[in-house]
Amino acid sequence: MAYDEKLAERIRDALGPAVAEVVEKKMFGGLAFLVGGNMAVAASGKGGLLVRTDPENHAHLLHPPAVETMVMGGREARGWLRVTADAVADDAALDEWVERGVAYARTLPPK
Repeated sequence: MAYDEKLAERIRDALGPAVAEVVEKKMFGGLAFLVGGNMAVAASGKGGLLVRTDPENHAHLLHPPAVETMVMGGREARGWLRVTADAVADDAALDEWVERGVAYARTLPPK
């Protein structure tokens, strides 16, 4: 499944002024948005959104089935969340997740 191009456009809109520091890159069947070379958020090839967050806040942000831990290679990836398309159907909700991902990516050393 290809990523949702409308969601990718909504992510660009949600980035607002931060878009100048963001690099887009096709990854894992989706479109990732990187800050300082670190993935912040992505329009997932499996639908919905992938968001990078502080692993310390990971459990607090889980709200199954709308927000779950991303699983890659059969392993749960702490600090990476899969957010369903329904959970970000509202622009305010999408803005919140994009902001969260960008804010965390900014705390990481540039690659």
